[in-house]
Amino acid sequence: MCLEELTGGKSVLEIGFGTGLTFFNLHETYAEIHGLDLTASTDEIARFFRERGVETHLRQGDVRSLPYADGFFDSVLMISILEHLRPPDLQAAFEEVRRVLRPGGQVVYGAPVERPLMILAFRALGYDIHQHHFSTEAQIAAAADRTFQRIRVRQLRGPLGWTGALYEVGHFIRG
Repeated sequence: MCLEELTGGKSVLEIGFGTGLTFFNLHETYAEIHGLDLTASTDEIARFFRERGVETHLRQGDVRSLPYADGFFDSVLMISILEHLRPPDLQAAFEEVRRVLRPGGQVVYGAPVERPLMILAFRALGYDIHQHHFSTEAQIAAAADRTFQRIRVRQLRGPLGWTGALYEVGHFIRG
């Protein structure tokens, strides 16, 4: 769903790229792929994609302090990372993203929807999701709304819709 929202352009930054799973798709619509991640093995991942014809520019770093020039990117992509920030840090993260986006550039994020069933399922597995997910999808969308112009927020619903929304994708632009 996140990739469907991206419009393409010269440069994209994926924050929290992990294994780089999206890089093959991003390579189809962007001339330059940049990635920032707190813990990923940037050299190993860059080498993997380079051997497959996808050039990347990867760095380790934090979304709250982006090591890029103002207005550099056409698009910024963040899939399942913002929920790991505490609510007060969301605004700082979005302000940094805004700084590195060109005017009219887009930010697309994805975040799980916090649902009682999800919390109970994790607890049944002996896992407290609130030890890792500090912000809800509503808090993320509110911070994005304070910083950008909303295009749309879409939700992925469970089978036949009976479980309600499971995941939310936000698409915003820098005005």
